[in-house]
Order: sequence, then C-alpha cells, then structure tokens
Amino acid sequence: MHAFRQILRIEARLYLRDLPTLLSTVGLPTLILVVLGLIPALRKPDPNFDGQTFLSYFAPSLLVVTLAMVGVNILPAVLATYRERGVLRRLATTPANPAALLAAQLLLALSGIVTSAVLLILVARLAFGVPLPRDPVGFTVAFVLGTAALLALGLLIAAVARTAKAAQASALPLFLVVMFFGGVYLPRFLLPEFLARIGDYTPPGVQALLDAWTGTPPQPLHLAIMAGVTLAAGATAAKLFRWE
Repeated sequence: MHAFRQILRIEARLYLRDLPTLLSTVGLPTLILVVLGLIPALRKPDPNFDGQTFLSYFAPSLLVVTLAMVGVNILPAVLATYRERGVLRRLATTPANPAALLAAQLLLALSGIVTSAVLLILVARLAFGVPLPRDPVGFTVAFVLGTAALLALGLLIAAVARTAKAAQASALPLFLVVMFFGGVYLPRFLLPEFLARIGDYTPPGVQALLDAWTGTPPQPLHLAIMAGVTLAAGATAAKLFRWE
C-alpha cells in the first residue's frame, strides 16, 4: 500500500506538470461549450430537439471529448512509453509491483474525466441555463459504464503496443470512430438514421447519456453493451498485457 501511494504521488506530480495535456483534457469540452453558448440561436428552444436548446442536446457529446482523449489516446500512450523505456520491467524488480503503476494511471485518468464532466455540467447550468441531468442515477450509471468501456479499450491498445508510436497509431482509428459516432464532429441529428443508431451502441454510449440528461431512463441494452465491452476488452487486455 505504501508503494502504491508513492507511485500515485509521483504519477500525480508528472500528470499536473503536463499543463497543455491537462488543460486540453479537462477544459476543452467546456471551452467548446462556451464558444457555442455565445451564439444566441443555440440557446433558444428548438422543436428539432423536443423543445430543448441545441446546447442541452449537444452537451452529452462534449463529454465524449475528454473520455476519448483520456481513455483512447493518453492512457495507452503513457503505458506504452513506460514499457518502451523499460520502466515497467524495472518496477518488476522492486517492491512496487508494476500493477501499482497501472492502478495509479487509471485513478488519474478517472480523476481527469470526472473533473472535466463536473466542470462542463456546472458551466452549462450556471452560464447557459442547461438543466442538470434529470435522471442523476441513470446518468451516473451510463457515465460510469461508458467511461469503463473506453478505458478498457485503451488498456487493450496498451497491452499490445510495444512503443508509444505504435500505441498512437493503433489508437487513432478508434479515437476517430468514438468522436464521430459520439456526435462530436457532426451533431448526431445531422447523421443518417443508421449511423446515429450505430452510435447508440458505440462506447461511450452517448444516447444513454443524452436520455438520462433529459430525464428518460437509459435503455438497458445500451448499458449492457457498455458493460459487455468493458468485460471483453478488459479481460483480453489482462490476458495480453506484458510488462516488458
């Protein structure tokens, strides 16, 4: 336990020193929200969104930005870099098990994701009158499962990538898919119906987040698929992961 605390302290210090990455992962979704919120038309109720404003409809998609950046890009790259530089191999010869480093990285990733989500929700509410998630329990479950699914996929990339460049190359297609189907590049109401439906079941399951935010309980199938992805990707990553 002492070794884990030491590793967590060191990793947290390194994490906080990387200000560009920290600011982009935590603050970018809120920055996009503020820029969009300055457009008056996007703050008006629209029948296309069941009487919601565009900001209310688009906010769950902005959560995908941090989830994708942290889970699919940053986490695999960091772990692959440690493997490439022999950090994991050297840790295996000390009382600090390499698994402690993995746990510390997951904890820091979760901290960044939660901080970003809380900041986005508060600014959306206080600055632009976007309602808080109306089904907080359903939203929390959808958010946790969606986050877990993307982190598990990130760990799977980290398990097979021997270098940081290999991790980045492997993560890029998945990152683009997550951002596209999450409605970040193009709002989901502009997508063809069949693409929007694919996005419902693509991690992190943005439709479940949107449903819970607007007060509709998330569909069990959406949540079950996120849980299934988490278990399948996590188990495969654990089987394939190598410390060297």
